[in-house]
Amino acid sequence: MRWPVLPSTRALRVLAWLLLALVAAATLCPIELRPASGLSVNRERFMAFALVGGAFSLAYPRRRALVIALLLGSAAALEVLQHLAPGRHGEVRDAVIKAAGGLLGCLAGVAADRLLPRGGEATSTVTDR
Repeated sequence: MRWPVLPSTRALRVLAWLLLALVAAATLCPIELRPASGLSVNRERFMAFALVGGAFSLAYPRRRALVIALLLGSAAALEVLQHLAPGRHGEVRDAVIKAAGGLLGCLAGVAADRLLPRGGEATSTVTDR
């Protein structure tokens, strides 16, 4: 059985920053332009940050403390910045939901990093000698 292979670190870094930019744009755009998935807004917040957290965790495997700080800081900053966007309002509860999603995504990224080989990197095999 073949296991899926993680993308290269460079691709994961591009993906992580792109996802964060998309989440920021959706968070700060006028409410009528905000994309909707059909899920509750709390589930959308949680899942969006879980994706961001997982991507950053995989993209920066040796900087997990910095990744956690970035996730928590981004969740808080986006809620504060919503007060500058017309028709938007940030709430502590929303920041907590985003932070929780980011942390769970980070944990999932750690698990994936330990279980799956990375693309473009040599994988070792165990052989009997």
